[in-house]
Amino acid sequence: MKVLLNTDNNIQGDESLAQHVESVVDGALGRFNGQVSRVEVHLSDVNGGKSGAADKHCTMEARIDGRAPLAATEEAETVRDAIAGAARKLQRVLDSSLGKMDR
Repeated sequence: MKVLLNTDNNIQGDESLAQHVESVVDGALGRFNGQVSRVEVHLSDVNGGKSGAADKHCTMEARIDGRAPLAATEEAETVRDAIAGAARKLQRVLDSSLGKMDR
């Protein structure tokens, strides 16, 4: 499963962030490896340079061959919390959607 990271101008998308994202995605979605071809992760800071509650936003899209992408979003106080929350939500979406396909 390929993991693509996209950030806005307010979040530095360095190598350590990319490794963290890949680790979280693999941990949460690794069991879907044969079904999900790639996961696109979009990170943004809603307030830019200002601080604020839940101003970090993460959207994750899972691409499944032959199907429309499935997505989940999370807003949190930190980028890492937003990533973890979106991964948990996407895991539930995939469980539900792919479970229905198996039936």
